Amino acid sequence: MMDWTDVHERTFLRLITRHALLYTEMVTTGAVLHGDRQRLIGFGDAEHPVALQLGGAEPASLAEAARIGEDFGYDEINLNSGCPSDRVQSGRFGACLMAEPDLVADCVAAMRAATALPVTVKCRIGIDDQDPEETFLGFVDRVASAGCTTFIVHARKAWLKGLSPKENRDVPPLDYGLVYRLKRERPALQIIINGGIASLDDAEGHLSYLDGVMLGRTAYQSPYVLADVDRRFFGDARPQLSRHEILESFLTYMEEQCARGVPLYAMARHLLGLFQGMPGARAWRRHISENGHKQGAGIQVIRDAAAMVSQNDSSAAA
Repeated sequence: MMDWTDVHERTFLRLITRHALLYTEMVTTGAVLHGDRQRLIGFGDAEHPVALQLGGAEPASLAEAARIGEDFGYDEINLNSGCPSDRVQSGRFGACLMAEPDLVADCVAAMRAATALPVTVKCRIGIDDQDPEETFLGFVDRVASAGCTTFIVHARKAWLKGLSPKENRDVPPLDYGLVYRLKRERPALQIIINGGIASLDDAEGHLSYLDGVMLGRTAYQSPYVLADVDRRFFGDARPQLSRHEILESFLTYMEEQCARGVPLYAMARHLLGLFQGMPGARAWRRHISENGHKQGAGIQVIRDAAAMVSQNDSSAAA
């Protein structure tokens, strides 16, 4: 998710789940080829398994970016053909690629020729005036003919004209049934569903029909929902860490990053939802939001906020 799943967020989430596949935010091929690669796509060994999500529409550039991603040590290369933002559309990539299945197939073929890593595609069920019942399976078939066997499907259309990116995450209706149909009629493909999935119970329901589930906003806004993922879906019986134990581990990382000059709030913003639904969660968010931006702010801001949650926990227990 653009501006969300950066290296700090992924490091934090990996403390909650050891096994779930994490994705980078979408990085354009131009940025990978010509930008500060270490800053843009660098990651830590602790983040594995992790996929590099690319945005682009030029096969040769995507192939080179995929090769670079493999050299960096990523576990998967993903082509985003589902993002509806204006910034993405102006570059002729993201969701607008759903109108050009031949081009997407050419991109996938070039990427597969450049890397031994799995090349996957994230998409919507359609865009604008397309009728997904008529166009969606054809899009998948054309891209699959180039060798893509895994599709991550946001089960909504994207309206590139008339809806903002935020509205495109909620307004178009979900059509889970069409994604189920894709898996039923193309059983050899690995189909992963995304969109409107609010709990692990929801995820388990989808797994009765599909191969995987991608959590987006739910995982960001309430990250502790991932705490039971390893036991429930990967058979890992190791004890769950509490929210405070996760926070304590992440504070060590934050302290190291602050010493390198990383602003506190660049990391702290990813923690705002950690105590979602618990007494003191509002005080936690408010204290970090009001103080995390201040000049010279350090991890004591986070410790003070955590103490407010602990105090509320004690009050609730009493």
